[in-house]
Amino acid sequence: MTGELSGRRVAILAADGVEQAELDQPRAALEDAGARVELLSTHGGEIQAMNHDIDKGDRFPVEREVAGAAVADYDALVLPGGTINPDKLRRDAGAVAFVRDFVGSGKPVGAICHGPWTLVEADVVRGRRLTSFTSIRTDIRNAGGEVLDEEVVVDRNLVTSRQPRDLPAFNAKLVESIART
Repeated sequence: MTGELSGRRVAILAADGVEQAELDQPRAALEDAGARVELLSTHGGEIQAMNHDIDKGDRFPVEREVAGAAVADYDALVLPGGTINPDKLRRDAGAVAFVRDFVGSGKPVGAICHGPWTLVEADVVRGRRLTSFTSIRTDIRNAGGEVLDEEVVVDRNLVTSRQPRDLPAFNAKLVESIART
């Protein structure tokens, strides 16, 4: 994988409560492939990661607030899960608009576990096939999306996965999708 994303910039959009593995592992895979990765959030400072929504994980420095970010600055976007993280993001109009514009740009967008909640809020799942954690599948269907129970689903520029144990497949497809653009 080394070098295939050289020169590419990828944004990871996350808030407090992000599932640590879903932030760490995609970031590592993208950086190993040569991408420059930047953590965006709804506020400056740091965000608190969690392990399984219960135990505090590490704190991560926010490199840029989403309010000051532009889709044109990035080649791809990653939306990690955790229950709390996407719930916070979908309540932030700037984050939702950024996600909506990013999906609309046709650039690759990866979302794992509860991450597709932000896609639902951005009203970009209608007519699309995706997967997610089981508890948000009704939300996706109600928003007009088709849910598949597979470790990774690619539909045009969306790459989605169900849960942390799907991270190896998710990371591979995400890197592949970005490399093709």
